[in-house]
Order: sequence, then C-alpha cells, then structure tokens
Amino acid sequence: MHDIKFIRENPEAFDAGLARRGLAPLSGRVLELDAKRRAAQTSLQEMQAKRNDAAKQIGLLKRQGGDAQALMDEVASLKDQGAALEIEEKAVGEEIEGILMSTPNLPAADVPEGPDESANVELRKVGTLPSFDFAPKEHDALGTALGLMDFEAAAKLSGARFVVLKGALARMERALSAFMLNLHTGKKGYTEINPPFMVRDEALYGTGQLPKFGEDLFKTNTGHSLIPTAEVPLTNLVAGEILDEAKLPIRMTALTQCFRSEAGAAGKDTRGMIRQHQFAKVEMVSIAHPDQSEEEHERMTACAEDILQKLGLPYRVIVLCTGDMGFSSRKTYDIEVWLPGQNAYREISSCSNCGDFQARRMNARFRAAGEKGTRFVHTLNGSGLAVGRTLIAVLENYQQADGSIVVPEALRHYMGGLEVITANV
Repeated sequence: MHDIKFIRENPEAFDAGLARRGLAPLSGRVLELDAKRRAAQTSLQEMQAKRNDAAKQIGLLKRQGGDAQALMDEVASLKDQGAALEIEEKAVGEEIEGILMSTPNLPAADVPEGPDESANVELRKVGTLPSFDFAPKEHDALGTALGLMDFEAAAKLSGARFVVLKGALARMERALSAFMLNLHTGKKGYTEINPPFMVRDEALYGTGQLPKFGEDLFKTNTGHSLIPTAEVPLTNLVAGEILDEAKLPIRMTALTQCFRSEAGAAGKDTRGMIRQHQFAKVEMVSIAHPDQSEEEHERMTACAEDILQKLGLPYRVIVLCTGDMGFSSRKTYDIEVWLPGQNAYREISSCSNCGDFQARRMNARFRAAGEKGTRFVHTLNGSGLAVGRTLIAVLENYQQADGSIVVPEALRHYMGGLEVITANV
C-alpha cells in the first residue's frame, strides 16, 4: 500500500513510477479525494467544537432559568449534519483505500523499463549445459515411461493440472524438500516454520493477493483461502507488530503445499508438472531493516542459487522489467533453470524486495533503541526452491539414453544411497 503523505508531497514522482509500469497517473484523483476527506474532517472538528460550546451555553441558560430551546435545536441540527459528514468522510476514505490497495508497488530506480518479459535483463549464467548423444526427453515423458509419474490417475481423482508421483520420484520430491530446508536452516540462518495452509482474507490483503487477484485463489466455505504461497502466512506473522530493531533481519523458511487456480494461465503449460493447481515449494521470507533490504535481497537470491549449484543444475538469473514485476514487488530477480527437454530456461525461483509496501498494508513496524517513533519494516520473499520444478530439472538434466535418471550426489543421502532411478524403483 502507498503512503498518502508521499503522494501529497511527491505527486509527480508517484505518477512517474506508475508510468514506468505502464499505468495511468493516479495522483490527481487520489489528492482530490484526500482534500475532500480532510475538508470533511475539518468540518467535523468545527461542528464538534460548536456543539461543545453550545452545550456549555445550554447548561448556563438552564441554571439561570432562561430559554435554551434555540440552542438545543442548533445542537440537534449540528448533530445531524455531523452524522452526514461522518458517512461522507468514511465513504471517501474507503474509496481512497480501495485505489491505494489496488495500485501496485512502484519499481526501484534501477529496475529496467519495459512492457513485458521481452525487456527482462539477464545478469548471469551459471553452470555448463549438459550435452547428450541422444535427443533429450521432457520430464513428463521420462516420468511416465519410468512408471513413476501418473497424470491419468491424478485426473481421475482431481481433474487436470495434478499429478501422482510414485516410488523413487515421490521419494525424490521429499528428498529435495529436506535438502532445501536443511541448507536454509543449517547454513543460511533461516528459522523453519510450519504455518497453516489456509488463511483469512486479511492475510491475503496484507501481502497483496487481494483485492486484485482473488480469481487465482481456491476458497473454502469457511471464509478461508488455500495459500498460493507460504509468503502469505510467513510475512503476516509480523502483521500489527512493533519489532525490536535489534532482532532484524528475521529470516523464515517453510515447506508448504501451494494452491493456485491458474486463472490467468489458460492454455499455458497444460502438459506435465510445470504449472499445476497444487505444488510443493520451499519459501524464504525476510523481515528487514529498510537500510538493509537491498543487501538482504542479494543474499536471499544467493541462497536460492546455492541450491541449484549444489545440485549441479545450470541456470541463469534475470532482473524483471517494470512490466513483468509482481504486484507487491519493487525489484525482482528470477532464477531460471535449464530444461534440456524443452531446450529452454524456465523459472524456478522468484526473489522479490517489496520495500515497505506490504508492511504498510499489514502495519508491521520496528522501533530503534532509544527512539519513540516507529518505522515500517521492509519485507522480502523468494522461492528456495519450487520443489516440483526442481524435480523436473533433475529428471531432464540427469537423464540417460535408456530413460533412467542419475541421482545427483547431493541427494543420495536422502535417497537411501540410491544412485540411479530405473523403471518402477
């Protein structure tokens, strides 16, 4: 959410930030409504002062035996006018909040400008692309041929965009999850959290999924939604809190199932496991001091990269342009892993610095030692990693001519020493 004070003092900068995202200016409308609300608030204060003064005069007249009816009529009239103004002030305030809650974060100054993913900028490539003396297959063909990936059984149970993993592939997904969590908690300083998978609307408003992206959520009949990412419950753990500056940064990680209707992805990646309604993901969230959030962003991205490096998976890092960034982000790095079967890099992690955008929505603040005032924290989130897509990358990069899959050395301990996955293992 945006700071109305910033918009009052920097209307041109606010509109310029929106323009970089390809959006029309909003400061004029926001400031018009803000002036109307502040005028109503001033009138309410003046009316209250008049009512208080009249009440004193009424009391004096009654004690003196005088006629106070005219003053009593005036107080009644002021009360009615005040009630109408309160309704108006509330309505205008809600309209302002609706605009600000539906407006995306402003991009950081160093974010490249562009309308869509075509303007994203590659920062680096890491690792050597595998070389095969056969035509590499895509993950779904590999998994199905092994008898360990069953889309038909999943469709019978749940419909499209689901999968049933069996045997060694089910174990590999579990192994990848444990490997990621152990690395984040053991060496990277993240605290493991096991959060709820269902949240109320307030949490989704806090991180920016609502109000604009409600169609991508799976809702229950109890007033909850299934989480689209662990970013939602993890970030909201500090909602409404005033944190001690000395405790920053707070680093959290969680393995959860994530649930997305993929309403905006009709027709995209309908085959295989790339884009599913339910998938496992290890998430990283940092609650940081504003002066340290850029450094924390680089650190978080490096943590995600380390997973891929230890698994021996080639990848590249790109910075998203203004037209491809997420709603709450002010700067995002995407990590894309190489998939030989597709002959393409595909996203496996997205690490974003949201600045104080989410913190304002959640009212998450900190207080420096010896200071009375508070400041909003900065929030960051990143995939560390999407487990299913990591499984896909392992299958495609470690495939052999006979369709078997070599288990990366980093995972063999978690796989009971298994070195190669063959049919029905």
